[in-house]
Amino acid sequence: MLHCIAADGKTMLEHQQSQVSIEEIRAARARIEGLAIRTPMVRLNAGSASPEIYLKLENLQPIRSFKLRGAGNAINAADPDELKNGVFTASAGNMAQGVAWCAKQRNIPCSVVIPEHASNAKVAAIQRLGADIVKVPFDDWWHVMTTHEFDGLDGFFVHPVANRDVIAGNGTIGLEILEDLPDVDAVIVPYGGGGLSCGIASAMKGAGSAAIIYACEVETAAPLAASLKAGQPVEVEMAQTFIDGIGSPMLLPEMWPLASELLHGSLTVSVEETASAIRLLMQRNCVVAEGAGAVPVAAALNHEVKGKKIVCIVSGGNIDLEKVP
Repeated sequence: MLHCIAADGKTMLEHQQSQVSIEEIRAARARIEGLAIRTPMVRLNAGSASPEIYLKLENLQPIRSFKLRGAGNAINAADPDELKNGVFTASAGNMAQGVAWCAKQRNIPCSVVIPEHASNAKVAAIQRLGADIVKVPFDDWWHVMTTHEFDGLDGFFVHPVANRDVIAGNGTIGLEILEDLPDVDAVIVPYGGGGLSCGIASAMKGAGSAAIIYACEVETAAPLAASLKAGQPVEVEMAQTFIDGIGSPMLLPEMWPLASELLHGSLTVSVEETASAIRLLMQRNCVVAEGAGAVPVAAALNHEVKGKKIVCIVSGGNIDLEKVP
């Protein structure tokens, strides 16, 4: 079943994450220059002239994920004294690689807390970058996400989502989209915790664009869609699938005010539609996308999205191909 839920809930939480300014995003762009690459945007070969669907290829970053932008901005913006004990993060895989990549460039220690279901491809990549891995059950991993701490690790913590500098780094994608396609009508962004979608929306709105920003989720783990429908954060049942880069049983409370204000809605797709989008990207565009990176394409192909020019954020390409159904 497909759903498009309007973002009309405006509940404000006591400790909300305030919107990142266009000035912060432009500063982030200068800060990560030479670290993250300016990724290309290409037209999807889907056999249809309308709408025009474009792919923003963040899978071409050195770590094969957009996470290098936010990780790089957060670490480069930190005071050197904050980094003296190294860095750590909590991540299903891609932010772990981003933080580990930056730590390796600076020759400082890095630790990552990952959930037990993290993909083999992502774990192997983290190990290649020299980070220490702490694998924990999902509930313990989610506890780190909500408390921003982990017993035994005292380095500089880079939250993968709810960190102002991370969101600003993610927002640099929005600046590039507007440079390459100024008349874009809509952007579809995978929703994991909201740092990517809210960063892009902040950049585009701050730059004066009227483009609509959609989140997208897999229906097996879609708390944003349910929360937007309820007008407040709600918990949902979550089923683990091969799509490991997005999906959780609940929203991060500090991200709800931003997501409900900045995003037009949440488009949900099935696991089967996502797998089909992965195959389409490979066959028609020679693009290797992980599940989360293919969800926007599945949403664009299976929903009526407003506008004629649509950009899908291919957020990453770290995938265990043998797990794709």
